Amino acid sequence: MSCSLLEFCRLQELKTVRDYLFHNQTPEPLEEKSQTADNELSWDTSDWESAWDSGNNKEEEEGTAAATVEEETAGQSEPWLQDCVVSLSPCADLLVVAHEHKAVFLSAKWRTDESGREEMTLAVSWTGTLNTEEGECVSSSICIPLASQKRSSTGRPDWTCVVVGFTSGYVRFYTENGVLLLAQLLHEDSVLRLKCRTYEIPRHPGVTEQHEELSILYPAALVTIDGFSLFQSLRACRNQVARAAAAGSDMIQPPPLAYKKWGLQDMDTIVDHSSVGIMTLCVFDQMKNASILGGFNASVKGSPPAMNQYVTVGGGPYTGFYYAIEGSSQPLLSHVALAVASKLTSALFSAASGWLGWSKNKNEEEAVQKQKPKVEPATPLGIRFGLPDSRRHGESISLSPCNTLAGVTDDFGRVTLLDLARGIAVRMWKGYRDAQLGWLQVSEEQGDREFSPSASLPRRHALFLIIYAPRRGILEVWAMQQGPRVGAFTVGKHCRLLYAGYRLMGVNSVTSQGWQLHTQQVCLLDPTNGALRTVNIPFHLALSDKKSERAKDMHLLKRLTTILRSREVEPDFLEREGKNVLLDIKHPAIKKQALESLLSHKNVPVSCLTNITHTVFDTLKQQDPEEVDTALLQLCSSQLKMLQLYSDIQQLHSAAEIEADLENQDSLEGIEDELSSVGPTLKRYAELTSRPSVSFAQDSPDSPLPAQAFLSQMECTEGGELKVVRGSDTDWNHLGNFLFWDCLCGKCPLHKVCDRLQQAGISPQQLLSLLLSMWLQREKEVLQKPNETVRNLHALLIALSNMKGAVEVSWDPQSISPWWQQVRTTCIQSHNVAAALLAALVAYRAAKASITSRADSKLQSEWEAVSLELEQWVVCVRQLEDVLVLQTLLLVPPSQGAAGGTAAQCSIKTLLEGGTGGIADNVSKWVFRHNLSPERLKEIVQKKEGKNMDDKVEQQAGEGRKEEREKSQEDTERTAELLVAVCQRFPHSLSPDLLFAHCCWEYVVQWNKDPEEGRYLCWAVEHLKLVSSPHIQLGISTMMWSTFVVKRFSAATFLIEKVGKAPKDRLCRRDVGMGDKAMTSFLGCCVQLLQILMEVTGVLVKNQCPLSFINYYADSAVEEVSAPELSVEEVWSGADGPASIAELALEQRGVHYPLVQHHCLLASLLHAAMTFSLKMKPLSLFDSKGKNAFFRDLTTIQLMPSGDMDPGLVSLRQEFLLQVLTNWVQALDDPSSSDSGTGSSPLPSSGPKAGWWPSLCLELGSLLQVNPDILRRHLVCELYNQGLDLRAEEVMLEVEDKDVLGSQLLVLTGQRLCYSLLHSQSQTQAAMELLARLPPTLCTWLKAMDPSELRCPLVPLSQTSRLVGRLIEILPENHAQYVLALHLLEAVEALTTED
Repeated sequence: MSCSLLEFCRLQELKTVRDYLFHNQTPEPLEEKSQTADNELSWDTSDWESAWDSGNNKEEEEGTAAATVEEETAGQSEPWLQDCVVSLSPCADLLVVAHEHKAVFLSAKWRTDESGREEMTLAVSWTGTLNTEEGECVSSSICIPLASQKRSSTGRPDWTCVVVGFTSGYVRFYTENGVLLLAQLLHEDSVLRLKCRTYEIPRHPGVTEQHEELSILYPAALVTIDGFSLFQSLRACRNQVARAAAAGSDMIQPPPLAYKKWGLQDMDTIVDHSSVGIMTLCVFDQMKNASILGGFNASVKGSPPAMNQYVTVGGGPYTGFYYAIEGSSQPLLSHVALAVASKLTSALFSAASGWLGWSKNKNEEEAVQKQKPKVEPATPLGIRFGLPDSRRHGESISLSPCNTLAGVTDDFGRVTLLDLARGIAVRMWKGYRDAQLGWLQVSEEQGDREFSPSASLPRRHALFLIIYAPRRGILEVWAMQQGPRVGAFTVGKHCRLLYAGYRLMGVNSVTSQGWQLHTQQVCLLDPTNGALRTVNIPFHLALSDKKSERAKDMHLLKRLTTILRSREVEPDFLEREGKNVLLDIKHPAIKKQALESLLSHKNVPVSCLTNITHTVFDTLKQQDPEEVDTALLQLCSSQLKMLQLYSDIQQLHSAAEIEADLENQDSLEGIEDELSSVGPTLKRYAELTSRPSVSFAQDSPDSPLPAQAFLSQMECTEGGELKVVRGSDTDWNHLGNFLFWDCLCGKCPLHKVCDRLQQAGISPQQLLSLLLSMWLQREKEVLQKPNETVRNLHALLIALSNMKGAVEVSWDPQSISPWWQQVRTTCIQSHNVAAALLAALVAYRAAKASITSRADSKLQSEWEAVSLELEQWVVCVRQLEDVLVLQTLLLVPPSQGAAGGTAAQCSIKTLLEGGTGGIADNVSKWVFRHNLSPERLKEIVQKKEGKNMDDKVEQQAGEGRKEEREKSQEDTERTAELLVAVCQRFPHSLSPDLLFAHCCWEYVVQWNKDPEEGRYLCWAVEHLKLVSSPHIQLGISTMMWSTFVVKRFSAATFLIEKVGKAPKDRLCRRDVGMGDKAMTSFLGCCVQLLQILMEVTGVLVKNQCPLSFINYYADSAVEEVSAPELSVEEVWSGADGPASIAELALEQRGVHYPLVQHHCLLASLLHAAMTFSLKMKPLSLFDSKGKNAFFRDLTTIQLMPSGDMDPGLVSLRQEFLLQVLTNWVQALDDPSSSDSGTGSSPLPSSGPKAGWWPSLCLELGSLLQVNPDILRRHLVCELYNQGLDLRAEEVMLEVEDKDVLGSQLLVLTGQRLCYSLLHSQSQTQAAMELLARLPPTLCTWLKAMDPSELRCPLVPLSQTSRLVGRLIEILPENHAQYVLALHLLEAVEALTTED
């Protein structure tokens, strides 16, 4: 915590800078080939050197590399930098080095060093000559960062202006890229020094707010330019230059500069100055000055005037104080000479002037340059007083940041400290020839304020003077005003101390709000290696000796922290250093902080911690009790207790002795039987939970518990007893592992561990909680050796319950003990069910033994004690056994390709909170994850395995996959057995109806999440069909319809209505949220769902009118159906949560049958339109009443269509149904490629080829008032047309109007015959002869036929002759075309005989 020199930046290419500025004076050209000494050079400068050294570079190159290095180092270490004008921006992002008329600008750049660290460097960004007048040289320069005017600015400068003063009197302003913005000739004499003052936030009320200004010192005059005026002019000039560069626009005259010019009188020579700013005298000083200046009778004005104070140094007098009263001189307005290419040549524009079109002839330019601007005369300003010392000459003055002090150097090698308010020298240092001065103001740190007596007052600031003595090569830091030297550093003899004394220009009290101004106050530039370093001074060094004690303590604390941070430290060294530091620290709060940081560090060994804490404790004991800090003493005492406990437990763990626990074995009798009864389930559970998983090594329960973690979880009560602090679950389990795991494994004497813990005063309740948490967490290890771990757990539980304060002495076995209730609560809440069950079995035994012993001591009878406690245990064990079987089932992983997802975690608590349907809900989610089909689930639930199916699979499968198949089949059977076991344990909660109801709901919920999976909705409907209770069926159908289906159903209807046909995939996705295939499947499911509703309603109201074409329900003629009673298992009767799906279903109202039928009609039409991609506007097939009734709540009674329909509507409906039949026939297989023409192949149950489409159309026809006979006749014709004669004959039997059908079929027969006689490719001689023999009427009629209407013209002649035979049967003899039919019969028979 002492002063330090920090390197924050490094200069690149210092040699390049030097060679450029001094290359004419270089005595000998330096070799570039060996760059070993130029570690600061990183740019290739060969192109510059080749230009500069073209004549001299032919020297001999025989010198060795060593000689070259020596030359370079010698050249580098020459004090060339002392001859240059150097200025650094306070933001440390721009450095200007100038010599005579040349200058180099270096800008900040970030680069990555060898180790990969980012570091800031200053690299050359511009080089050039600055003089424009003959013989003028640079005499002074400063870099002024200008604040950004943007609202988002946070205190970084917008750009930096370089101000350069010349020996000709000119002051010129440049950008960072060397572009000249502005040139002013304010006085015809050499510029001696440029200084700047920027806005500072006043630290105290009453401090005068200082204005920004730039001051320029000439040998006999001082010019001050107002900061605001300068800021605006520079911005305007920069914008103008940018505009001119971009577009060559006209020049805009920037605002003139407002400045004041004072002629400083009564001083022989002036070499430096400081503009202190505006000051206001107090009344006493005003009277004193008036009487000194005006004599005894001088009059005094009422209010003291505001004055600008200027302090100059030089000779005769050595220091002069000038005061300019505000308002005594009016500001002068300068004519601003704007520098663009047409006026003054600059680095950027000189080359471009020709092509920018601004070039004038050379004579004009020279004339402009020679014509000097008008110089205003100075206002005389007399010296008020000075410090006369005829032989001493001042060399420089440096103003402190608070404007109250200044440091002055002189030619006698002295540094004098001036108090500017009083005008006196208050301190002098000697032996500092050629000294360079700087100031550093340090704010009080937040941490220091906590302990300071002035914590409530404003933040304090300390002031330090930095003196660099180049002759001695030393940098010193002195505390102000009369403080000691607080720091000294040995640095080079050729460095430059750069002190700006200002910050950003253009800032005011409003814009600086919330800004973090990142500026360096003092920097030291070392030319030997190019390092820029800043001084870091802690605030406490400014405090008095009494306060420095605390500073020393802070330093010691920091030292300890550094030792702890280092990677590898020897324990002995750490112990020794730790003791020394803690004994040396005086302040109790810091000593406590140091001890706590030591105790909380993870790398310190326990022995080391114990020894250090002992030492501190002993020293505190030896002190006077009144002086000792009680908090520190208590900390040492409590930490020692905890460390001792930690060491003792560790020793017990490493002890080899194992004690035999025989006394409690009798109470464990019979537990083996219980373990063997749940053994198979435990084994299966262990298999399923022992799957490999990823975890972090540090989270492993086997990782040792460090002492620091142990201490962090313990605290000492006022009574001196220890208490465990509950942290995160991981920390809690780690602590439980440390205390008890070895006891459970039988590796250490558990009674000794328990005795030691009891002795430490930890409450048995906390120990019990730690034991149970650890037991449940280490479930996998416990299940590997259940018998051994259960025995040890039993012994531990008995030992803990025998501790004082565990089970109350007054406990009556008829009431519930809080101790055993704690064990039960933990088991009830745990998701690690197997471990919880084992713990419950052990605790049950222990509690029973405890109760029996109490009862024996009271009654001494042979009766077994019955208690409420044991009843609770019986229920808990039973519940855990149930949950174990259920959890084992839920852990069974799904086969590949199933829906997946993580297995649900069950506990008694979650099941009870899940309500009466919680168990069924978990199983239904499992069914979904496993992709179990409804039929398979029904088989398992009814315990009838489908062996026939398996046999078929076995016959078909190859031998190679036999083993794999057998294994998967065995797994399937085990899973089925597990599901049956779960159903047996929950006969009420998992009754078939409840299970199917929950599965139905789970599938419909999953479908709603992903409507593309149409299978989910189909299976939901299938599950619904398996529910035997019509009441539950009705309720779930209604809920499904209203919650999930109707919204998408209405969207689909309106979409098809809008498009007028089956919509494309994109439109379906946009409006209904699923693709076209999924929408077809969805509409099919809607039909089935509405049919179920109609069926169930028919059953319940004994008014059956089911749709006959779906034969799902064999038994739908139930007379009287009562609502089912939902019950729950006795041990699970405490369930308290949301109602189950079945309960909600039973609360639903009945539906209005005609309205359901109406919707079913619409769904069937939509399904047909989507399946066969038909054109149709569904709502236009209904009248206004029908349209209004759609999508209403099914439980409401709506006004339905009645009476005869409009014939137009009926014809539209008829046309649609005929289209459906035509498309269905077309969808059937071609008779030539399959045997479907024989009628023997079965049709699929869904899709466009499903066999129920014709019956559906007939059913719809009767509901839509379409004549069914028309549909049947059309179907017969279509089937014959397709060549499906056998199917046609079946349908023909149901046709009523045979005459019309006969006429239709006659035409069809004619077309077939026409094709085979006239259009067939294989026309034979015989066929042609037969055609000749036919009657002319028949021949003409046949030729008039168009066989292209036939979809299947190539039909065997036997089928055609059979069709003609049927025609003769159905046509009456008096029919007009009967004769034609006879002729046809003869022709066909003749053709058949010919074949």
